[in-house]
Amino acid sequence: MESLLQRTAVVGLAAILLAVLGVVGFYHIQTSDPYVKSVLSMNGDAVQGHAIFQMNCAGCHGVQAQGRVGPSLDSISQRKSRVRLIKQVISGKTPPMPQFQPSAQEMADLLNYLEKL
Repeated sequence: MESLLQRTAVVGLAAILLAVLGVVGFYHIQTSDPYVKSVLSMNGDAVQGHAIFQMNCAGCHGVQAQGRVGPSLDSISQRKSRVRLIKQVISGKTPPMPQFQPSAQEMADLLNYLEKL
């Protein structure tokens, strides 16, 4: 009986370790993208980010990011990581959101603004 419990514990620990390694590996792959690395290495300017948001995002997400056609972005940085936010903005994989390719500095500015919502 004790042997079975020990094996079960070892299998459980191995599963947890594999899950952790998978998450770390996925994060590493995501942050190894040169564009993402560049954006994450920069300090963004929220004022500039707000201007970028008004020009490119407010039509769907609302002037105050409260949501219209697109969802509300209130507290978005608490729901999505910086990497996921970058990928969401540039991918265009969530219709009807279009693909948007800001420069790395513009993306850093936009991230800074979104983190203040």
